[in-house]
Amino acid sequence: MTRHQRNCTAGTVYTYHERQKDAAQSGYGTNKTRLGKDSVGDFDCCCLTLQPCPNPVITEEGYLYDKEAIIEYVLKQKQDYERKLKEYHRQCRLHQDEESQAKKSAKEDQVKAFIEKERSITSKPLNPFTEAPPAKRAKMEESKQDTPTTSSSSSNGNSKAGGTTENGEKKSELPSFWIPSLTPQAKATAIQKPDKTVYCPMSKKPLKVKNLIPVNFVRADDANDNRPMVAKQIRYKCAVTHDVLSNKTPCAVLRPSGKVVTLDCVEKIIKKDMRDPFTGDTLKDNDIIKIRRGGTGFASAAETSLEAKKARPVMMAS
Repeated sequence: MTRHQRNCTAGTVYTYHERQKDAAQSGYGTNKTRLGKDSVGDFDCCCLTLQPCPNPVITEEGYLYDKEAIIEYVLKQKQDYERKLKEYHRQCRLHQDEESQAKKSAKEDQVKAFIEKERSITSKPLNPFTEAPPAKRAKMEESKQDTPTTSSSSSNGNSKAGGTTENGEKKSELPSFWIPSLTPQAKATAIQKPDKTVYCPMSKKPLKVKNLIPVNFVRADDANDNRPMVAKQIRYKCAVTHDVLSNKTPCAVLRPSGKVVTLDCVEKIIKKDMRDPFTGDTLKDNDIIKIRRGGTGFASAAETSLEAKKARPVMMAS
């Protein structure tokens, strides 16, 4: 009797790990797993460097950044904009040159056609039985020159087969005709005009350095703990209640003072009179900025899902 049959007869059920193992062996059903603690970021870590922020600032959407990292990001985006703008202007100049050259060549063709037409006009009467008009004579001469003989046609065929022109010059051939960039019809990719706006790397909304709000964390320092901030499990506490801040504790930043407090403190203390307890300024709803936090591997405390899924074939129930 198999383990599955024994469990069914005994009225027991599979554990979580047994179900995962059986699903992996059978090849059917959707695989699900919880993300570990190392798979999500801490609430006090920069969204760019993924390290605790020495000089933290926060956006109006609640994303925390290190000031040095976010300013470097903004400068990099502006440099990219300047580079793309120069390429765009260079492309515009090339298009203008091509258009002017096309207009110039079209005008030259018109002038040549007009001159040829004027030359075909004669001022004295011609004898139709003995003389032909200049235009007709030119066509007749061209037809005589274009009529190949048998020997010349064979020699031309041999020269073409050998990859040379009639003058004996070697033809210019493309080394790789199957590469699109080397074909005669290939055109440069059109460059669109770049957007000057700098966007937040997390919320994808417009980002301005002047709108970043400085954050003042209150450290939960221990006199006997000399470890660096990265190695500490408990780094900060609420500025009002001195509760420990972690990914499991929702917290917010007060815009006037930049102090970090728990949302429980906001609901029970600060929202009673809507004043910043550190500066005395009147608060509005948008002055209380909720920090986007991560989550632990065992509590669904994060705004994002802590479960990874992989869809696989599912057996149909009969």
